[in-house]
Amino acid sequence: MASVGPVGANSSGLHGAFKINHPARQVKVSQSRAIQNTLFSEKDTSTGKTDGSASSRITGLRGKLNKVVLAYSGGLDTSVIVPWLKENYGCDVVCFTADVGQGDLELEGLEAKAKASGASQLVVKDLKEEFVRDFIYPCLRAGAVYERKYLLGTSMARPVIAKAMVDVAKEVGADAVAHGCTGKGNDQVRFELTFFALNPQLNVVAPWREWDIRGREDAIEYAKKHNVPVPVTKKSIYSRDRNLWHLSHEGDILEDPANEPAKDMYMMTVDPEDAPDSPEYLEIGFVAGLPVTVNGQELSPAALLAELNELGRRHGIGRIDMVENRLVGMKSRGVYETPGGTILFAAARELESLTLDRESLQVKDTLALKYAELVYAGRWFDPLRQSMDAFMERLTETTTGSVTLKLYKGSVSVAARRSPFSLYREDISSFENGDIYDQADAAGFIRLYGLPTRVRAMQESGL
Repeated sequence: MASVGPVGANSSGLHGAFKINHPARQVKVSQSRAIQNTLFSEKDTSTGKTDGSASSRITGLRGKLNKVVLAYSGGLDTSVIVPWLKENYGCDVVCFTADVGQGDLELEGLEAKAKASGASQLVVKDLKEEFVRDFIYPCLRAGAVYERKYLLGTSMARPVIAKAMVDVAKEVGADAVAHGCTGKGNDQVRFELTFFALNPQLNVVAPWREWDIRGREDAIEYAKKHNVPVPVTKKSIYSRDRNLWHLSHEGDILEDPANEPAKDMYMMTVDPEDAPDSPEYLEIGFVAGLPVTVNGQELSPAALLAELNELGRRHGIGRIDMVENRLVGMKSRGVYETPGGTILFAAARELESLTLDRESLQVKDTLALKYAELVYAGRWFDPLRQSMDAFMERLTETTTGSVTLKLYKGSVSVAARRSPFSLYREDISSFENGDIYDQADAAGFIRLYGLPTRVRAMQESGL
């Protein structure tokens, strides 16, 4: 799944507000920590204006672009892409990083790295709340799971990052965007379909589909040639993608599906064998299909997920190992850690068992498969997904209540479910006789319901 390193950085700085369009409402969101904009270009001392690099006036080896916004992680690939873009397109490079909850360790030193790579500007946005509220929560409400296991961690993060890149391109006057996704992965599709949907006039540069660099060693040599400091070695390591929802692992020994993952590979959860010997209970409150409280405390979407991640982490919740079918046709093997997400999906399913009738559940589960497929394939802004989202929102209007779960050594089990809209009636479901349901009525129902079966048996028997 992870064909490009995590894109992210620290948040800070610019105060103000902006509006987010949502299918059912507009939400005004504080932007006090949303944007950090760091300029690296030298200023002309006589005019006080920022002096663009010489590359902005020179045609590159492959053509001419004015300014490119690059999805930047500070890793090897995106570090060498900066000089490559300048060399091949004669352009100014604006690095963009998005904080989607990948952690402080992955966000440190990006300013210095971008400057050393030759970027003229670094733009940073804190997208954690938007990521959870407008991307994760709709998938949770829809029950979207790809190929029975995958909770779409990377798939949901790419469109929120790409959307922000389109916004930044408009802000800085860029005529192109670029990413570090390989030509074999899904992420290239996810980024570019978002670019197409939100600004079809932007040029898109995908270096891995153009350059002569064929692997890690080539990239290191290119970095050395262009004096780009990259603190890496040539030793093979896992390819990882981390955000507030999950951590994925690919590569190294995982490329052989017969190999069991190493115990020390996991970073987001403890080994279930080492988890506490006593279970822990927690209660999650929902309103209209979306979580709002943990143990009675109301939390923002990002804070709620972070709290569940910590609870799930210490009990070894949310580890999966799967071989999946990539959008580009090949199979790949990935290992995922999704502690908080696994807890939320379990809770949502249990509450829906109270509030949705049989046919509604069946239709919802059927549509959830297609919903997950669309998200996996990068079609977040597709009218079909948006229309299905409206259906899910309407269907789960009564999915309000609370679920108590028990966490124990890697497992999540339900302990209690409550809802003011529960369709469960103890007076009907009880084995004791009641006034509403007469057990004798079942005989007529069975005769009618079983009539096709009886007629077929009669025909086969010659009766």
